[in-house]
Amino acid sequence: MANLIENLSGLRPECGVDEAGCGPAFGPVVAAAVILPDGWHDPMLDDSKKVTEKRRDALYRRIVAEAVSWSVAQVGPAEIDAMNILQARLLAMRMAVDGLSVRPAHLLVDGDRFLGDHPIAHTCVVGGDGRCSSIAAASIVAKWTRDSIIREMSREYDRWGLEKNKGYLTREHIELINRNGLSDQHRRTFCKRFK
Repeated sequence: MANLIENLSGLRPECGVDEAGCGPAFGPVVAAAVILPDGWHDPMLDDSKKVTEKRRDALYRRIVAEAVSWSVAQVGPAEIDAMNILQARLLAMRMAVDGLSVRPAHLLVDGDRFLGDHPIAHTCVVGGDGRCSSIAAASIVAKWTRDSIIREMSREYDRWGLEKNKGYLTREHIELINRNGLSDQHRRTFCKRFK
């Protein structure tokens, strides 16, 4: 597993922020903000994309049980289409941070962009979900939450193979879109070449 930095800024409390679901053509983008207790450690913690589903589930349960504060937020397909995925991602992150019950002293944000006008000081960390504990924790919470949302939605939207593709435009998903058309949860701007 990754050798993660516990507190990058030196300020406390430090909050990690990450999102899941920028790439799929179906469903919301989900962001999480997580403040870990000082000294919190789990040898399995890593970027959510590098953790098995079973480990991600165990990590999620531990993180939400032990975090000083955590919050998730989502922005749906219609809003994504109206504003673009980058702005939707930033909005979801802002909403997640604003939903915390404890105000952090500093934010660590995965990626290279955040809101310049946010009142809390922040540092953007490219590849932060594999470098910083708090961002890795946020990536686990965001991915677990989005996967749960998609699993639940797959019952109603079973014609698009969501259990397997999680909303990404796999070959099978494209074939199912061509056969069944787009649902009201597909991102139209991601599916311009389809019906």
